[in-house]
Amino acid sequence: MQFSRQAIAFLMAFLSASLLYAGIAPTVEDPLTNPGFVHFYNNEFDQAVAWFEQELKTHSDSPELYNHVAQGILYREMLRDGALESQLVSGNNPFLRRPKMEISAADKARFDTCIDQTLKLTSAALAKDPHDIAALYAQGVAHGLRANYLFLVEKAWVEALREATAARKADQEIVSIDPSFIDARLLLGLNQYVVGALPFYMRALGFLGGFHGDKEAGIRELELVAKSGVMNRYDAEVLLAAIYRRERKAQQAIPLLKDLAERFPRNYLLRFEQVQMYSDLGNKNSALQVLAEIDDLRTRGAPGYADLPLEKIKYLKGNLLFWYGDLDPALTDLKEATRNADKLDLNTAVLAWLRIGQTYDLQGNHQQAIGAYRETMKTAPKSQAATEASTYISNPYRRKRSTG
Repeated sequence: MQFSRQAIAFLMAFLSASLLYAGIAPTVEDPLTNPGFVHFYNNEFDQAVAWFEQELKTHSDSPELYNHVAQGILYREMLRDGALESQLVSGNNPFLRRPKMEISAADKARFDTCIDQTLKLTSAALAKDPHDIAALYAQGVAHGLRANYLFLVEKAWVEALREATAARKADQEIVSIDPSFIDARLLLGLNQYVVGALPFYMRALGFLGGFHGDKEAGIRELELVAKSGVMNRYDAEVLLAAIYRRERKAQQAIPLLKDLAERFPRNYLLRFEQVQMYSDLGNKNSALQVLAEIDDLRTRGAPGYADLPLEKIKYLKGNLLFWYGDLDPALTDLKEATRNADKLDLNTAVLAWLRIGQTYDLQGNHQQAIGAYRETMKTAPKSQAATEASTYISNPYRRKRSTG
């Protein structure tokens, strides 16, 4: 059976966008006890990669450590590209229409080497003992990371889906061997949800390898991992927050994000996500309060916030005010965001220019809007935002219902 590229992209987009942090080794311990993962969950990917590389020097036969290095490399690039925010799943710039992520030749080579080494080591271990759970788990993580890489960097949808399927099958094997291994249910729950959430005409994808999706069952699996898991508990909370937003249940996401923000205080994205959730709930004041807290942390030079560009905060505030119809202050903040657009990740920069154009159009100033739309197209020519901007040049933007 032939599947459309759009259908495959839809599936991979949510898998890649939601799989923010999954990939810890099957030694059942809280990741907060591992300095490398403390850095990782706080988005300190340079430090995380350095830690794992150092560990590899004395444990060169560890497939888990090779996975950790590969994961740190990939997510470091995702952070730079603005690809670790749930709005890319449920907002205005879905992954399947994003341009390829750029990655350095050195990082690409190291990523490939690490994944290849993991698969080599785990294949050897499984040849000796097909029930080796540690090897199965590491192998599944490697396939999952390669799926993310193939989708985000290579835009190779079919190959990415094949790798994602291999990751799922590895975790299914683990659960069949040891049903009490709750943490292995993380990716199974995510797959259940994603396939179950597919539109009817796409749902045939769920039968690849005999797999049937069930959205509600997937959510229950993730909730089980969040409640009873150990090493993947925090991953499950991140995934549930993204899913609750997609399901228009932002109120359920906020306690998860607050818990994560307390555990990983240097991860500013967790507060960014709270802004999005409060905005979805129509709670403008709480959203603005969180933004004020972020700005205060940045001003005081708090760890994790000292290097956060003010322009990013200005964009978030301007975008929030835009959707609430506060056009004059929104335009002021958005202009400040683009004044030094080179300090922004590509996703934020292109959306900031688009919002400026849309704001001008809503104010009846189409000539000014055209200039902003042209900047949008110049910033990221292959993005959905650029395509959208090109249509507004001849057909001025009009307000649409959206959560932004």
